Amino acid sequence: MSLTLGKGPLAGRPGGAFNFSLDGAPPHRIYFEAFPARLRGLVGDTVVVDTQGARLLHETAIKPVAYVPLADVDSSLLTRTDTSTHCPFKGDASYWSLTVGDRVVEDALWAYEEPLPEADWLRGYGAFYWDKLDTWLVEDEPVAALRDPYHRVDVRPGSRPVVVRAAGEVVARSARPLMLFETGLPPRVYVPRDDVAERVLQPAERRTHCPYKGDATYWSVRADGRLLQDAAWSYEEPFDESARIAGHVSFDGEDVEVELG
Repeated sequence: MSLTLGKGPLAGRPGGAFNFSLDGAPPHRIYFEAFPARLRGLVGDTVVVDTQGARLLHETAIKPVAYVPLADVDSSLLTRTDTSTHCPFKGDASYWSLTVGDRVVEDALWAYEEPLPEADWLRGYGAFYWDKLDTWLVEDEPVAALRDPYHRVDVRPGSRPVVVRAAGEVVARSARPLMLFETGLPPRVYVPRDDVAERVLQPAERRTHCPYKGDATYWSVRADGRLLQDAAWSYEEPFDESARIAGHVSFDGEDVEVELG
C-alpha cells in the first residue's frame, strides 16, 4: 500500500506514470522522512523512548518503520546482544535487549551503527519491533499500529444498487451502499445492516485491527443450508475518519458474490 506496497511509486511495479524514466533506478527503493509528532514507547509503565525526532523509513514492499534517535532511548535499559543481521541496502544491524525491572525483552531494538554509504542517514537512529513494547503513544493517544501518512481511507455514499449472494442465495440487497476506497486495496461495498436478510449473519470469533478503520468484528453467513465462515465483517466503533461505516456490513470470501449495478 501507499508509497512502497501494491502499485505505489516506490513499489516494485508502480501503477502510475512518471515524467522521467526508472531505467537504471534501483529495484529496491528507500525513502527516509521526518515524522513530525511526538512518539513514545513504554514497557509496562516505564518510558523506553520519548522523541520528537522520529523518522519513517519507507522501503519497497515493506510497510513503513519508525526510526528514533538513539539519544532519545533510555540507554540504562539497553544491553547489547550477539544478534546481527545483514541488509543488502542498509548494512549490518546490531541489536539490543531491554531490561525493565525483572522483565527482559530480547532483541527489541536494532540499529545500523555503520550503515552503507547510500543509507548513511540511518547513522544515530534505531528501530524497535513495534509489538515488543507494550504501549505506543503518538502525542498523547495510544496507537495499536503505526499509520502510513500516505495511506488514506475515503467513504462515499452511493446509489448504485447492490445485491449480495452467498452460495447463490441473495442475502443482502441495497440501494444505499457506502463505497470505501482505501489506498492500495480494491474498493469495498458496505451495506446497511437493515438491508441484510434476517438470521443471515451469525457472530464469529475472528477479530482484526486496522490502524485506519479500527477493530473489525466478523460474521459467518448462513445461506442455502450452509454456514460460510468469516464471510462478512463490520466496524462497530470505527475511527472518526471511517465513522460512516458504523452500522454497515461488507461481504467477501469463497462463494460470496457482491454485484454492484
